[in-house]
Amino acid sequence: MKKKNTLDIKELFLNLQEEMKQSLRICRNHIDHPGSKGDASENEWINWLKEYLPKRYMVDKAFVIDHEGFVSEQIDVVIYDRQYSPFVFHHLGIKYIPAESVYAVFEVKQEMDKGNIEYTAGKIESVRELTRTSAPIVHAGGTISNPKKPFEIIGGILTTESGWNPPLGESFESLILSLKGHQSINIGCSITDGSFRVLNEQGRVTIQKCKEDEVLIFFFLNLLIELQNRGTAPAMDILEYAKALESI
Repeated sequence: MKKKNTLDIKELFLNLQEEMKQSLRICRNHIDHPGSKGDASENEWINWLKEYLPKRYMVDKAFVIDHEGFVSEQIDVVIYDRQYSPFVFHHLGIKYIPAESVYAVFEVKQEMDKGNIEYTAGKIESVRELTRTSAPIVHAGGTISNPKKPFEIIGGILTTESGWNPPLGESFESLILSLKGHQSINIGCSITDGSFRVLNEQGRVTIQKCKEDEVLIFFFLNLLIELQNRGTAPAMDILEYAKALESI
């Protein structure tokens, strides 16, 4: 039998991780203006996620809206679906994404610390508290008449480094576990200091952390797991949005 060729998948991930780290180091070390540095970091994360996530997912900086006209705070990174949410509003260069199509939202900061985590929790809450509709789905085999219930939107934080020592120690854990309801954070990545995922198994909440050399691998694969666990976004009820028009 012919010997099969092999490839070191972990090495590929580690090379990818180094590319991302280097990009973020450049943003941090060579851009002095805080606003410009923040914008550059956001763009790096958006472009990276666009490159490596499955093409069913869209990634942008945007506001999230619902059919009642309520709007979230501006979100640095929104991962969303386009198949069953057929429109994204554009106004003066700003995107507004219907809440039904959102899978995940992330805040991007230079440092992971108490203030930024609490700020991120508020941003996530502004999205999760929006009203989401759900409608039957018509497909080639018929109609799925029982609309899918909206899932919990993934909430996370993305940073270059951690402000704690140790980076993901007791102070970090205590803060993450104190966040409840719409403010809870599911996943995060500090590119130079570590990644984490919050697990809830039958009401027991724990924090899973990466190994030192697997920061980006850990984050990316766990993000994929979180996305896969949610399946497809529910179909939005277009009629509810259309009621904003006088002719409908």
